[in-house]
Amino acid sequence: MTLLEKILAAHSKFVSVKPGQIVDIEIDMRVARDFGGANVVKNIRDHGLTVDDPGKTLFTFDCNPTGSDQKYSVNQHICRLFARENGVAVYDIDSGIGTHILIERGFIVPGSTAVSTDSHANILGALGAFGQGMGDMDIAAAWHKGRVWFKVPPSVRINCNGFPVKDVSAKDFILNLLKIFGANRLLGYSIELYGKCIDRMSLDKRITISSMATEMGAIIILFPPSEEVIEFCRSKSEKDFSPVFADNDAVYETIYEVDVSKFIPMVSLPGEPHNTVDVKTVSGTKIDSAFIGSCTNGRMEDMRSASSVLKGRKVAPGVVLKIVPATDEIWNNCLAEGLIEIFKNAGALVSNAGCAGCAAGQVGQNGQGEITISTGNRNFPGKQGKGSVYLASPQIVAASAIAGHITTPDNIPSKPSLFKIPEKSISAEKKNTSVAGKPVKPSVIEGRIWLIQKDNIDTDVIFHNKYLAITDTREMGQYTFDNLKGHEEFAGKARAGDLIVAGKNFGSGSSRQQAVDCFISLGISGIIENRLAQYTKGMQ
Repeated sequence: MTLLEKILAAHSKFVSVKPGQIVDIEIDMRVARDFGGANVVKNIRDHGLTVDDPGKTLFTFDCNPTGSDQKYSVNQHICRLFARENGVAVYDIDSGIGTHILIERGFIVPGSTAVSTDSHANILGALGAFGQGMGDMDIAAAWHKGRVWFKVPPSVRINCNGFPVKDVSAKDFILNLLKIFGANRLLGYSIELYGKCIDRMSLDKRITISSMATEMGAIIILFPPSEEVIEFCRSKSEKDFSPVFADNDAVYETIYEVDVSKFIPMVSLPGEPHNTVDVKTVSGTKIDSAFIGSCTNGRMEDMRSASSVLKGRKVAPGVVLKIVPATDEIWNNCLAEGLIEIFKNAGALVSNAGCAGCAAGQVGQNGQGEITISTGNRNFPGKQGKGSVYLASPQIVAASAIAGHITTPDNIPSKPSLFKIPEKSISAEKKNTSVAGKPVKPSVIEGRIWLIQKDNIDTDVIFHNKYLAITDTREMGQYTFDNLKGHEEFAGKARAGDLIVAGKNFGSGSSRQQAVDCFISLGISGIIENRLAQYTKGMQ
């Protein structure tokens, strides 16, 4: 059997398994994140399920570790309450990325199985373990039964011949494999990597490569565990385990031979992780921001690589560099080794551990038209914001942040490239700000009256802060008063020309233009503060 087949067989009732066979698998660790965790709880409660083994069940809050988003905060607390009731451990917003916690805390060892609401749970292939991301319902079922079914995938073997040249990082390694195999050539396959260069790879490098199996369309990229990896896992885990290896006569659907000595530093062009090119082809591309982190490149080796480039240098004027270690342990190691000081002196923003920009829940997002170079694993449109994202190694990202444009560490200019300020015609500006042609507001208005019999209605009640990212006035109206008890349906029932009669101090609280614009969006013609509210309480 192949490596994956042996792991699956060991966790099933079968002595051996083969591709295409459907088997129930015992799951060693069952994980839900803050993203999806509340839905797992909902599914368990809706179906009257129980938790099979709380000791094998975890919550990890890594998508929004700052707790800065109100919807995430609500979901996180739902999970906390459920965890208290059921004796489930929570690795809260100070812990880091869930899959990395499974590795660091010794929950997963070579030969283990795990499922998570994280689509990159197959990162555990770096240990020679099986991990898979699944939907909320499947995770709820796994929490309840402790098992879940899988269809055994076919396996391929990639023999990596030779050694990469010095400036080719682990990120470059996987980007080169993406160049060869694309996003779907190995769709649905389990990939096993072999070769002397593979044997010598550190755990951090293996994690970087395994984390992008999803972007190759593969079920998982598995590394046979090295002595270094086995020793690491024994030092972290209380479990007694025997590492699993493929049989010498394992049957693979295909065996590929790849000459890794020809690998070069690469970047992925915006929109598609597999659209990889030689970094030289985009060298000089001006950037607005840079990001170092994610489950792919947030490890200690990545932090050291970035610091070696940033030390004694400054981020280019106008460029924003954001750095997010994968776990709190790595963050503290960065502090102990002086890397945080290097990052801050260079002008970088360093955030607490977590997924960051990849999960749209922390630092690392970009805006419309913004060009970012990132160490993340995905650059699909909208994944890390509304701008364009290039994917690269920590070294290339750090060098680019200093240069102000995409470059490599050996080609950082003495002076960074600066943003060009376009010349604007003063007359054109005056023309653009002209009020000519605007409709004249009527001196007399009439319409239906909405009577809001309450004083001190603040702007968070009028237009809640969770909607503040909306900039198009036309979209704002639908959220008017949705935080005002008893008037949640106002936006759906209001008509253009309607008026509002409210109590004293209407519009108190935050200075918020949206609290005005939402009424404009609905066509509300006027708002009257009723200082005689005590005489109108009987009005209907």
